[in-house]
Amino acid sequence: MQIPIHLAIIMDGNGRWAEQRHLPRILGHRKGVESVQGIVDECLELGVRYLTLYAFSSENWRRPQDEVEALMALLGTFLKNELSRLQKMGIRLMAIGELDRLPKSISKILKESIKKTAGNDRMVLNLALSYGSRNELTRAMQRLGREIANGKLQADAITEEDIGMALDTHDIPDPDLLIRTSGEMRTSNFLLWQTAYTELYFTEALWPDFSRDQLLQAIEEYSRRQRRFGLTGAQLRNKENNDGEGRH
Repeated sequence: MQIPIHLAIIMDGNGRWAEQRHLPRILGHRKGVESVQGIVDECLELGVRYLTLYAFSSENWRRPQDEVEALMALLGTFLKNELSRLQKMGIRLMAIGELDRLPKSISKILKESIKKTAGNDRMVLNLALSYGSRNELTRAMQRLGREIANGKLQADAITEEDIGMALDTHDIPDPDLLIRTSGEMRTSNFLLWQTAYTELYFTEALWPDFSRDQLLQAIEEYSRRQRRFGLTGAQLRNKENNDGEGRH
């Protein structure tokens, strides 16, 4: 089984999971946190090097205020409770998005957790918080625009690598596999630039029900796909053969 180096997940369906059981939506989010813990453990065991979780989108700020406040409190509790576990497991915490929009108390906990786990190297857990890909691209263009205005960069000389380096994810490779739960079949403004050649996998399972077996099913499906990156199958086979010869 081929394990993706970078796995990204859109964790969808917490609210619906709770509503189906006639429970408050926040209980669905709490159950979703348990799924996060389980999937982090499994990814570490499988050898995934980078795990990016779409935890809170830019659009989520428009939800009812009491739900937003409950989600922020849940995030703070998660960060506090998980720090020692991340340290013990050798997992480095990172975050992308408009992090300055987070409440100050949450921002402080997040920064401390990122700093304290910076030396861990078994896996990177990357949380997308207050994140929207169009916003990320806009901020990236603004950064490049400032470099042009300061004479550090010529507009005609901008490359795809320059744009990639201006993104929040400049420190990590693009995702190999993107999983979305809950049956929705869209990427919802998540890593639009980075997922240009990412394999997509959709499952009907709501996030609180997403289990180790379902994760393995997704990775097994990913393993069966041929990632050609614009090449023909014959070209890819020749490239793989040549790469293999070069390693001997």
